[in-house]
Amino acid sequence: MTEHIQYSAEKDALILLDQRYLPNREEWFECQTTEDICYALVVMVVRGAPAIGVTAAYGCYLAGREVQGMDGDWKEFLQSKLGQIHDARPTAVNLRWAVREMQRIWNEAGNITLEDLLPLWLERAKEIHIGDIAMCELIGKFGGALMDDGDTIMTHCNAGALATAGYGTALGVVRGAIDQGKKVSVIANETRPFLQGARLTAYELHKDGIPVKVACDNACALLMKRGLVDKVVVGADRITANGDAVNKIGTFGVAILADRFNIPFYVAAPKYTIDIETPTGEDVPIEDRDPMEVTHIGDHRIPPEGVEVYNLAFDPTPNELIAGIITEEGVLYPPYNESIKKLFSAD
Repeated sequence: MTEHIQYSAEKDALILLDQRYLPNREEWFECQTTEDICYALVVMVVRGAPAIGVTAAYGCYLAGREVQGMDGDWKEFLQSKLGQIHDARPTAVNLRWAVREMQRIWNEAGNITLEDLLPLWLERAKEIHIGDIAMCELIGKFGGALMDDGDTIMTHCNAGALATAGYGTALGVVRGAIDQGKKVSVIANETRPFLQGARLTAYELHKDGIPVKVACDNACALLMKRGLVDKVVVGADRITANGDAVNKIGTFGVAILADRFNIPFYVAAPKYTIDIETPTGEDVPIEDRDPMEVTHIGDHRIPPEGVEVYNLAFDPTPNELIAGIITEEGVLYPPYNESIKKLFSAD
């Protein structure tokens, strides 16, 4: 599944499968401006750290196209638009990485014209897009080797093809195990309140013919106690320098339960999801989203009017609960401050 993010040369636009409406219908969202890109990121037309990074890369190019022909200092206008993309969502580090990568190309080009910069940016966005799929396939290869034939793998949120450019991180591990001839199945936690597990993980696994069952988030303890879970594999929106993993809200609780029942808990993410500039998970800004995601199902309100809710979108899982961090360059093991430092020292 790679068609959910498409650059259209004919329209000079980024075309995104609108994940808000899955699995009930497939609609496409067309991005031609910075405003379109930021909207798609904020309301989660596209979500998942690697997919956000790919979208942001194309967004920088589209921002440059938008600036073309504007009166005034194009560099000042463009810098402002890059800032809008950079700040669209606070937690996923891939977004900022992509914007900084485009900024690096601009800086290294020196006194370049906008007309000469744009093709460089589009080429780099396409490289990031294609490269993300290749990275996920390598994550699947390394992670698949950690899975055993017959395993039932629990995952939380959606870290599949839809959350990346294709193949997936956590679900890439599932696909990698299957590619290695192993029979595995998945328990997809529903992942309240946006239901990425029930809607998106179940959608893409069912579409690919991979056995999947959806479980209520609060069923995790009983499922583990009954021996129905062999491994847990999740993605991450940011991994900090000490190996803490920030992922969808509820991941921390799943990790605590996995530790209680001696179930290996793995995090699968590309290397550029690791933020060596942020010391621990407690230092990561946690997005506080629209309360209506919790208070409403469709147009129907659940809690009484006037009752406030928490809608924190992510939580940090401490490194001591993580059995391994699966990257495209191999599996990192504790102590993570050392293995992460070694990973980046090779650059």
